[in-house]
Amino acid sequence: MIDPVNCPYYLISRVTLVATSALKKGLTFAGVAEVKPAYLGALLALWQEDGLKVVELGRRSGLETSTMTGLIDRMERDGLVERRDDASDRRVQRINLTEKGREAMNPALTVVDKVLATVFEGISAEDLSKTTDVLKRVLANAHEGNS
Repeated sequence: MIDPVNCPYYLISRVTLVATSALKKGLTFAGVAEVKPAYLGALLALWQEDGLKVVELGRRSGLETSTMTGLIDRMERDGLVERRDDASDRRVQRINLTEKGREAMNPALTVVDKVLATVFEGISAEDLSKTTDVLKRVLANAHEGNS
């Protein structure tokens, strides 16, 4: 029988739920409630380089292209991004930040930094690095198991 208190899956799920809740509260308090935790991967990529193709945005966000369509729809609805046709290839759309999306960067990043600092408080850089490596391996295994 699986003990949920010591089950890695259960622990990862609980950490995700708690951190996501803290991010939602922090983003709302910071005045950028339209930035949802689910948007952060895509926004982080766009804040580094605006105007990415959907496929590239998905790759940099770690999300499947099929997932990106709905995510971009919601981000567009919330006024953070807009789709634009590529000037050199009409088959391609690029995702661009709106002014609201650009203005959300600093307050959102402040919240993310604060929440991550709290979540990882007391964990050494070495342990955090090992944890990151293990989680990347777990993610790769999960993808292989689903293919």
